[in-house]
Amino acid sequence: MNHNTPVPPLSPRPLRHLSEVHRRVVTAGRLRATGVSVAEANEQCRPGGPWQQILPGVFLLHPGPPTSEERLHAVLMYAAREQSAGVPTQPGAEEPHRPVYAEAMITGLAALTLHGFSSTPPLLSLDRIDVLVPRMRRLRSTGGARIVRTSALPAAEQVTGLPVAPVPRALADAVTELTDAGAVRRLLTEAVRGGHCEPAAVVRELNNAKLLSRPHVVDAVDSLLAEGRAIAEDRLYRMVQEYGLPDPVWNVDLRLPGGPHLGGLDAYWPEQAVAVELDTRAPRQDEDALWSEYARKREHLERLGITVVHITPRKLRDAMEQQATVVRTALMASGDRDPAAYVVVLPR
Repeated sequence: MNHNTPVPPLSPRPLRHLSEVHRRVVTAGRLRATGVSVAEANEQCRPGGPWQQILPGVFLLHPGPPTSEERLHAVLMYAAREQSAGVPTQPGAEEPHRPVYAEAMITGLAALTLHGFSSTPPLLSLDRIDVLVPRMRRLRSTGGARIVRTSALPAAEQVTGLPVAPVPRALADAVTELTDAGAVRRLLTEAVRGGHCEPAAVVRELNNAKLLSRPHVVDAVDSLLAEGRAIAEDRLYRMVQEYGLPDPVWNVDLRLPGGPHLGGLDAYWPEQAVAVELDTRAPRQDEDALWSEYARKREHLERLGITVVHITPRKLRDAMEQQATVVRTALMASGDRDPAAYVVVLPR
């Protein structure tokens, strides 16, 4: 047979047990399992043929351009160790199933788009889709797939049935490829403002990726931390109002009369000598030193009889009622303590 001889399209053995997309995008291994040899598959991918090979070992069983869904599955099929997720339990059952993509997940801009970001490009406009794999996998970036390696895979999140990197990791992988300061700032801001994650998680991943030495990333992180603090403060105001706590004085500095500065607090109840401090530390290189400063301030205030309630932005977001209970308990317990030392309260 030569290329001038018409070749009828091949039809693999019925794939009814597969989901619809996996009847259109298949690996060479799955084709072999359905009776199609590599040579036969390659023949179907000749110019003008009915199939196309879109990545090494991955075939698209129609001649047109791939859809976004097909591209995503193709990249995962190329990068992952594909495993069957099972077969229909009853003979002849039509229940579709999907492969389990082991040791691979979508990351970078494509992952952020799947997570619902509005500041990322549509999937079809991306030249390449980033896929995260263990460092020791022997793969190379090719075609529409960019291989991103890591020494420790995070736990994937399932989005539209696909394994997708968590937002902080996907952000770090996206920022690695971006040089536009505005684009980086928009991504980081949307991550926090949109409630996808807390600033500390983002900064931790950026630090792990050694991106905090890039000036445009540092500028974006500063904006991110300011945004994160503003959101946390707003949640703290809401907590006091919604759970009926007494009104504190907000954003104050404490000093001993004629003495040293004791530190700033986000909320303070002078009559009960109870303070709330938001922990908005960013996990950078000096995290230990910053935590030591927090601890020293807290110990000093508690020696003066002031109860300090430490609250993280994540706890305010995920367990506001529980944090309100902690603060209320501290306020109620104030009558059982010895009176606190007199301190001067100044606006911060």
